[in-house]
Amino acid sequence: MDQAWLDGDGHHLLEWGNPGYPDLLTQLSSPPAALFVVGDPDVLLQPQIAMIGSRNPTSGGLDNARDFAGEMARRGFVVTSGLASGIDSACHDAAMDAGANTVAVTATGPDLVYPASSRKRAARVAKQGALVTEFPPGTEARREHFPSRNRIISGLSLGVLVIEAGLNSGTLITARLGSDQGRDIFALPGSIHNPMAKGCHRLIREGARLVETVDEIIEGITPMAGELAQRLRARLARDDAGNGTNPVDNQATDPKMRSGDRAQGNLITPATQSGKTSGGEYSDPEYQQLWETIGFDPKPVDRLVEQSGLTAREVSAMLLMLELRGEVEAHPGGAFSRKR
Repeated sequence: MDQAWLDGDGHHLLEWGNPGYPDLLTQLSSPPAALFVVGDPDVLLQPQIAMIGSRNPTSGGLDNARDFAGEMARRGFVVTSGLASGIDSACHDAAMDAGANTVAVTATGPDLVYPASSRKRAARVAKQGALVTEFPPGTEARREHFPSRNRIISGLSLGVLVIEAGLNSGTLITARLGSDQGRDIFALPGSIHNPMAKGCHRLIREGARLVETVDEIIEGITPMAGELAQRLRARLARDDAGNGTNPVDNQATDPKMRSGDRAQGNLITPATQSGKTSGGEYSDPEYQQLWETIGFDPKPVDRLVEQSGLTAREVSAMLLMLELRGEVEAHPGGAFSRKR
């Protein structure tokens, strides 16, 4: 049955060790052995923010979900959630309405949709992002599958934003899993009279960052985004060099190693990776190759890949670093341009 499913259009299997397997998942203590993907697997290489919340939100919670998801999408981040009713669905919809990609991680096999009310949304996600699951075709939703799904939602992401959640919400489980994975946890505050805000308030008391703007979230996840770009570049270098065991490369994949710790030795640091020479060109020929392809008009990533001759992973890693350095800006639909 799995092979029959794989023969379908837009169906992919990313096994551990596959070049397209998401780097952040490799850092988990129990990463999925494989991911079934419907849609574009390259979306999983882009910087993601998990946005989650109650299945029964207030109207204010839905408004916040749409506002934050839409703005994060316009800033160049992939919005990742669980396709559930309520906050999850609002976040997926807002990201897609902004012309951006979204990732939905499911607790079923890739051939099934839960809840059934999300079938049309799932089809749209598959066309404008990716549906992801570790469960093989034919697997129906079960209660015990959701914690496993939740660890992937947070594991794929640079940080986790909780929009609205009650004290007994499963959303809190995802947030705590994210915290255990070393992800920054963000929570929106609410009225003390709103039962759907009490879960967020508890997370804030436990150490989650209280945020009121998208800028505060981006500020929080920028250090990890830089580390992700570092690891992607190091991983690409290892892939190009074969299966060598250069100890410097091993350092590059260690999540405990910070940018300052990696400034010594032969590993290229962010400053030299994308640094320009006095003549205005990049010292790294691949950065220069990509830069010459990027114009002042927004251009989608797939066209940058095609025109630069670089791989999707290389382009994703370099765009992330260039964006962090303020040299390119993201636009709706996953497009990028030089910063004016």
